[in-house]
Amino acid sequence: MSEQLDSLHHVAIVVDDIAKAIDWYKSEFKCEVAYQDATWGFLKFANAHLALVLPGQHPAHVAFVSDKATVHPGLKGHRDGTRSVYISDTAGNAVELMDPTSL
Repeated sequence: MSEQLDSLHHVAIVVDDIAKAIDWYKSEFKCEVAYQDATWGFLKFANAHLALVLPGQHPAHVAFVSDKATVHPGLKGHRDGTRSVYISDTAGNAVELMDPTSL
């Protein structure tokens, strides 16, 4: 039997206006608003989430749920109760490792 694979949790993209972006995604796709304020939004889809962030607030990134996050020295808590750490891949892309015990 093979080891359980890590899962994709969300992709974060940068937008200029959270409310406007949420309205657009809701009009184009079947999704639910999991969280929304003036600085970021979180949309739930059947298989993953889409985070909408403002420039300078968070980097555009991809987030994975991984046991590696639980032992990473840079692990930090967030306002939504999750814990994660940002790292970079070999091309410099932002990658968020999310602690599965905080979800």
